[in-house]
Amino acid sequence: MKYSKEIVRNWLDNIAEKAKNHPNWVAVFERCYTDTLDHTVEILEDGTTFVLTGDIPAMWLRDSTAQIKPYLPVAKREPNIRSMIAGLVKRQMRFILHDPYANAFNIEENWKGHHTTDFTNLSGWIWERKYEVDSLCYPLQLAYLLWKETGETEQFDAAFVAASREILQVWTVEQDHRKSPYRFERQTDRKEDTLVNDGQGPAFALTGMTWSGFRPSDDRCEYSYLIPSNMFAVVVLGYLEEIFSQLELSGYEEVTKQAKKLQAEIRQGIEEYGYTHNQKGEKIFAFEVDGLGNASVMDDPNVPSLLAAPYLGYCTIEDEVYQCTRKTILSSENPYYYEGKYAAGLGSSHTFYRYIWPIALAIEGLTTRDRVEKARILDLLVACDGGTGLMHESFHVDDPSHYSREWFSWANMMFCELVLDYYNE
Repeated sequence: MKYSKEIVRNWLDNIAEKAKNHPNWVAVFERCYTDTLDHTVEILEDGTTFVLTGDIPAMWLRDSTAQIKPYLPVAKREPNIRSMIAGLVKRQMRFILHDPYANAFNIEENWKGHHTTDFTNLSGWIWERKYEVDSLCYPLQLAYLLWKETGETEQFDAAFVAASREILQVWTVEQDHRKSPYRFERQTDRKEDTLVNDGQGPAFALTGMTWSGFRPSDDRCEYSYLIPSNMFAVVVLGYLEEIFSQLELSGYEEVTKQAKKLQAEIRQGIEEYGYTHNQKGEKIFAFEVDGLGNASVMDDPNVPSLLAAPYLGYCTIEDEVYQCTRKTILSSENPYYYEGKYAAGLGSSHTFYRYIWPIALAIEGLTTRDRVEKARILDLLVACDGGTGLMHESFHVDDPSHYSREWFSWANMMFCELVLDYYNE
């Protein structure tokens, strides 16, 4: 895409000056920051924006938002970047209108992706159709942040209004998944990639929360109410209410009323069903619940996560339950917490044993007020880049030269976001 190299260069020089005592941070920051802008962003003929996830030729609704968020400070100064972000929101909303249950899409209509192994309603636009609540949260978040950071309202077009209504409808239907048209099965030996019970998912009871088939890792939920994703939904429903009411978008009275009602019901569901206890007997947030009494004590390195609850805006860093939850999931009580020779952090069922995720390390830094701890994590991320100058999906805690995904733009931009946070940018 075309943008002012001078404005971006000045911005990078500003960060480099602030970080002059950390030249290793600067080198990785500049490489990650420019790589996403120069190599993943494509402006389409209709003026909308497609953002490649990296080494997979598709766009995830979740990843594309996270990849672009660190450009919001520059978007205040550079109109082409501001327009690019608005164009991404427009493209995301069109994809949601095409299928609100899909998580990843193709740049053009074709039959690439998992179509030969997946049994669900597919089209040539869909790369993958794993339903994840957060896939609908992220575009609303980006639209809201673009407005708040820059004053831009171009993204609030007719498609945004229609897609917002569609999101509200899906989340309402999925409060009782028995009424849902969504089914998903994959022909695979990997159980995390397919839903049980003929594609319907595990047993559940009604809770007021909204059902999810899969986690942000694209692995299936063990229990059907993913607490971090419901937290995120509560936050963005507040954004939606503010957008429609303040800008008086089409049908704003009905939309704001529905958003407020749904937000209250999901929040109440979290309050009634979303807690459990750790081994010390302390009250903590559960990762997943089913409304039948089952709850999991764990966390996943993708976002939304329990670790990311303050980052998402659901609670404060100082919240007592959050702090107890944080200590629990950053310990051996979480089956996906790994400690090794070089690092410690959150791994996932999605990647190899004893591999931890830079995204989760960045979230650790973004959810503490301790600048010394933030600096420690930035140093760790640079030291564990496998000698590439870039972040990866995951790396081995005993040998960072072993990592997954050569090119993973979301992880790159989470490093950038932590640098910007460290310097209050």
